[in-house]
Amino acid sequence: MSDRLAVSDRTDAVSPETAPARQRSVGRVMLRVAADGAGTATRIADLAESGPSRLRFPRAHGGAAEAILVNTAGGIACGDNFAVSLALEAGAGLVLTTTAAEKIYRSDGPVSQIANRVALGPGARLAWLPQETIVFDRARLRRRFEADLAPDAGLLVFEAVAFGRAARGERVEAGLFEDVWRIRRGGRLVYADSLRLDGPIAARLARPAIGGGARACATVLDLSPGAEARLDEARGLLAECGANAGSGVEAGASAWNGHLAIRLLATDLGPLRAVAARLLVRYRGVALPRVWQA
Repeated sequence: MSDRLAVSDRTDAVSPETAPARQRSVGRVMLRVAADGAGTATRIADLAESGPSRLRFPRAHGGAAEAILVNTAGGIACGDNFAVSLALEAGAGLVLTTTAAEKIYRSDGPVSQIANRVALGPGARLAWLPQETIVFDRARLRRRFEADLAPDAGLLVFEAVAFGRAARGERVEAGLFEDVWRIRRGGRLVYADSLRLDGPIAARLARPAIGGGARACATVLDLSPGAEARLDEARGLLAECGANAGSGVEAGASAWNGHLAIRLLATDLGPLRAVAARLLVRYRGVALPRVWQA
């Protein structure tokens, strides 16, 4: 298990009690998929959507299905609450992505919430590949990712975060970003990861021991059978994809407890996204969802 840093300076925060009351967005998606009788394709077994959250399903020809998560609200504002629940039955395969980057807007106090939960049955395979999350200055977000895996299920997770809008030269001078991952296999906790940046985020990220001036970061986590044995391959792919070679992207890979983790840091989102996209294609051996290339 790993545990990331937690830093706090709350002097900038506005008390939720003093913020004006608003009607907030509440988005929910629940999806259950199953393998067909021949075990060669995946079908939708159950689907529920509410609020601004929607799923779209591009046509697939056998193998893993693809689902694209859409937020019709155009972003997440102060106090919004979103949740995704995925269940893959035995032998099912799914790739989940998003139609675009998710934007976390400035808040005057209330904290937005994102809760993502997945459950994978025996032999199920899930590639969780959303596009990046962009955190605006003074945004306040708590995000949680939980997964329950059967002993032989496979989960690959990619998450990237940009702090500030690079095109505007924005820095996240203050805000809250909390990201918690908890993953269990066969009912046993095998991976725990927590990141909390509270207060002057840009100043914290500038410190060598925290971000070294980075304004974007990403994690690739592979909990598929045999993932730990791919460590040397992953490190080689990082070099081939341009990390740590003057691209502006620093990256490293480690493996333990049956899984493999790759971390990436960059001063700008563009180079990080480019390196991560090349890495995911090479590591997975298949193209990224088409929305990534739009």
